[in-house]
Amino acid sequence: MVKLFNPDYLRSLCYKYGLQPSKKYGQNFLINEEPVAKIIEAAGIKKTDTVVEIGPGFGVLTFALAAKAKKVLAFEIEKKLENYWQEKAPENVEIIWGNVLKANCELRTANCELPYKVVANLPYQITSPVIRTFLEADNPPATMTLMVQKEVAERICAEPGDMSVLAVSVQYYAQPEIIVIVPRANFWPEPKVDSAVIKIVRSSQFAVHSAPEKEKFFKMVKAGFANRRKLLIKNLLPVIGKQNRGTLERAFTDLGLPKTARAQELSVEEWKALAELI
Repeated sequence: MVKLFNPDYLRSLCYKYGLQPSKKYGQNFLINEEPVAKIIEAAGIKKTDTVVEIGPGFGVLTFALAAKAKKVLAFEIEKKLENYWQEKAPENVEIIWGNVLKANCELRTANCELPYKVVANLPYQITSPVIRTFLEADNPPATMTLMVQKEVAERICAEPGDMSVLAVSVQYYAQPEIIVIVPRANFWPEPKVDSAVIKIVRSSQFAVHSAPEKEKFFKMVKAGFANRRKLLIKNLLPVIGKQNRGTLERAFTDLGLPKTARAQELSVEEWKALAELI
């Protein structure tokens, strides 16, 4: 499927199926084989694997996955591509028409053998919801290998000092790393930003917490980041109550955290320990 890397061929396909690359759906097509090879290599796809893809488009990544995996489940929202995939889909590729974030597309069917891997060139605007949906699922993937906006990749993989709600949310469940930076010239139409391939591996040490426990944890985290310039203690007081300031300060002391600490300075482990103490 080398032709799929040719912008002129992609234009002809768009014309044939009545498509215009959509900013709404983040349709920027890869026109270089190298990033696809990097994604496949990083994902470590084996012949026994079930792979979930989001937004296959014309299949530049889908066909490469199909050649390596046992089965590919690809979620596609653009119904204009239905005829294309009826003609082109390999036997081990199943196209699921709909929004992967909607309830009717949840992966709780026999179609998705466990464990499975997620591999996708994600539209930028749904990156965070997709990652959160899969990490919080009842049957989360073993790994996620994703092409995302470079800035988002850096935020996800941030270390203490540069943490954010997004970084804590991902690192609470998994260990992310940036595999390779992909310059914007590798796409058609060319986006305004560079991309990066990241790999997110579900942590083997992740403790399963109840829904109420997770809700309380993330309520505290969001409060902590409500004003990055403020001291963390001040941001947390509305959540735990001003009358409990002494308890909060003692928790900081017990954890070796300075009372001048700000939210972005804490690691995920420190956030977890703080949540347990208060």
